[in-house]
Amino acid sequence: MKKEILMSLEANEKRVVILEDGKLEEFFIERSDTYKMFGNIYKGKVKSIVPGIGASFIDLGTKKDGFLYVADAVESPFGLESAFEEVEYEGKKVRGQTPRIDEVLKIGQEVFVQVVKEPIRDKGPRLTTHVAIPARYLVLIPGENKVGVSRRIDDARERDRIREIFSQVELPKDSGFIVRTAGEGKDKREFTRDIKYLIKTWSRIKSEIHKKKAPSLIHQELDLVERIIRDYFTEDIERIVVDHQNLYHQVCRFLKSYLPGCRVRVDWHKNQSVSLFDQYKIEKEIEKTFQKKVFLHSGGHIVIEQTEGLVAIDVNTGKFTGHRNLEETVYRTNLEAAQEISRQVRLRDMGGIIIIDFIDMSKPDHRRHLYRLFKDVVKKDRAKTNILQMSELGLVEMTRQRIRPSLESAVHETCSYCEGKGIIKSVTTMTIQTLKEVKKALNHSTGKILNVYVHPQVAERLLHDEKRSLRDLEQAAKSRVIILADPSLHREDVNITLVK
Repeated sequence: MKKEILMSLEANEKRVVILEDGKLEEFFIERSDTYKMFGNIYKGKVKSIVPGIGASFIDLGTKKDGFLYVADAVESPFGLESAFEEVEYEGKKVRGQTPRIDEVLKIGQEVFVQVVKEPIRDKGPRLTTHVAIPARYLVLIPGENKVGVSRRIDDARERDRIREIFSQVELPKDSGFIVRTAGEGKDKREFTRDIKYLIKTWSRIKSEIHKKKAPSLIHQELDLVERIIRDYFTEDIERIVVDHQNLYHQVCRFLKSYLPGCRVRVDWHKNQSVSLFDQYKIEKEIEKTFQKKVFLHSGGHIVIEQTEGLVAIDVNTGKFTGHRNLEETVYRTNLEAAQEISRQVRLRDMGGIIIIDFIDMSKPDHRRHLYRLFKDVVKKDRAKTNILQMSELGLVEMTRQRIRPSLESAVHETCSYCEGKGIIKSVTTMTIQTLKEVKKALNHSTGKILNVYVHPQVAERLLHDEKRSLRDLEQAAKSRVIILADPSLHREDVNITLVK
């Protein structure tokens, strides 16, 4: 499988895509005016404590205070799973009774915290006191003395081999390590290089802690370009293509310092007449990630609705009638949809609760195969996921780790016209509503003159189709009603002014 990473810098916006055989599989975007917090480490100060939810609010010196749950303050990240990697370690976790938040923290107390979830909507960043510092193959957990291995490395012999390597390596005291998925197959030399880098980084962070006063930023996570190379670059990446001189030098510099000795082809796309993404014909694919309806090659389609609480995905056969047997048509559509849904969830970076309504199938074998296929394709996702068994109605419920706002909410804002409803009142509805408000304004009195300002479409309907209704109102109140079209008004606005 041919893999490439494309990086583009334009108008203070960095965009990165990962292609597999020319097909868009991952998409990331970062803008200079958007402050990223995930992975950042702060010296904060406890601002308030809320025992009812077992959390405290921490002043980080940023726009929004962070919130810290008591579990994130007292329990080991080896039990809670690291923000950077799903982890499993040998040995049982002894779970005692969780203390109250006001027994752990006091108002005004200084705390050393890391952001594990970006601010989303009105919620501030979620914090933990258990810092995790990621490198290429390892994650350093200060204050621990365990070595964990990513759950995604599922080969028992490989896990044993990794543990054997670490039994031979002299590790610093009070420093635990998690072996990341990328560490599969790596040797002692590569792990040792990561250990040295992480120890050096941690020493610098400790020095900053003593120098700075709370609240302040102690350590900032890598930017988008460097994170992609750290977290997504593997031996099967054939080349990295960039379209800007600054990006080219940044990539080369980071590869040299972070992956010394690694040979990778870095190309600079200098053709100004055709953009990098247009040349690879993926600009239109990116635009499709913002559409509700996604068409399948078979003729079927899926519909994606993102709400504040969850994501609902519906599968439809559409124009697909490729099999005489209805069950077979539905089955084939569901199989194709399962793969596309997995891809769309990654591309759009949707998190939280996701409910998928596959087309109902009568054969149990088809249900089981669809479920197994969906679980397999979701394994490509680096975010933590949990998929429940398919229900009798053909629904699959899953959760996906939500670290930052989805791509849709990061790129779009709520429509100022419909205010996020996705619908507005029809012209007919507004015409009837206007007549009701005029009647209310007349209020059984006489001799009035009213100027009624409405949207042009509503005005036209009132002056033509409802001409008689207006005349009846005027005659009953012995008043005059003047309908005035105002293009600046929202269709649902009605402004009534009393002239006399």
